Amino acid sequence: MLNIRIGFGYDVHRFEYGRELWLGGVKIAHRFGLLGHSDADVLIHALCDALLGAANLRDIGFHFPDTSAEFKGIDSKILLKKTFLLIKEKGYEFGNTDCTIVAEQPKLNPYIPEMQKILAEIIETDTDNISIKATTNEKMGFAGREEGIAAYATVLIYKPPLTEIT
Repeated sequence: MLNIRIGFGYDVHRFEYGRELWLGGVKIAHRFGLLGHSDADVLIHALCDALLGAANLRDIGFHFPDTSAEFKGIDSKILLKKTFLLIKEKGYEFGNTDCTIVAEQPKLNPYIPEMQKILAEIIETDTDNISIKATTNEKMGFAGREEGIAAYATVLIYKPPLTEIT
């Protein structure tokens, strides 16, 4: 029997002058970056939380606390790789992900293929298994007022069936 699990992740960071903007492992040209203990890549953080949740491994803050000097300024791609290894250690394989980034600015569609490629390499899957969409908040709420960016991710992971030895 195939053991299928679904996870959901969400992250948000506010804009800050003097910071680089990283989304999905891609450096984006923008007048603001996102404030956070790491590089504040909201897309990767949401994806990590979705993976950890699906495998019942708590959340990103549990594994990579923002109180730890070890993770200060860390590249979130490293966190995703460590997260992927955690689910692999628990016997799970990656199925697919569907992600949404919520931002008025910058326009993200030109960056999505590169994000898919980078995330697929880290997760050891095909880019067809990495869906990334970008939307605005129609000028409403913190994202609509361009105070920050939010990201959502859902994932499917599974444990392959054991094969019988005959």
